[in-house]
Amino acid sequence: MSRALVLSGLVVTLAGCHSAFVDATVSNHTAQPITQVEVDYPSASFGTERIAPNADFHYRFKVQGTAPLKLLWTDSTRKDHTVTGPEIREGAEGPYTIVIRDGGVDWLPNLKTTTR
Repeated sequence: MSRALVLSGLVVTLAGCHSAFVDATVSNHTAQPITQVEVDYPSASFGTERIAPNADFHYRFKVQGTAPLKLLWTDSTRKDHTVTGPEIREGAEGPYTIVIRDGGVDWLPNLKTTTR
């Protein structure tokens, strides 16, 4: 078998492999740091200890299942917050920004869903 044929077969195989990921950004648009930040999504969660004022935290994840997102954090007065967001579906991919403001949370998905 020629080397060119093997390489072309490998390229076709790799081109067909695509895994959907969500590129999440959690933005703190408050004047104070927030702590114990957690985002729950279908089948798992991610988070960080602290996000400074006007700073972002980035995380990439794969959605397995379908359920609403949930955001938990503690503000500078040590008050715990829990906000349930929109549903996210298995196969979703693209950027998703969650903005924490003094007046609430903005959920800004820009997702598409891939099917297999």
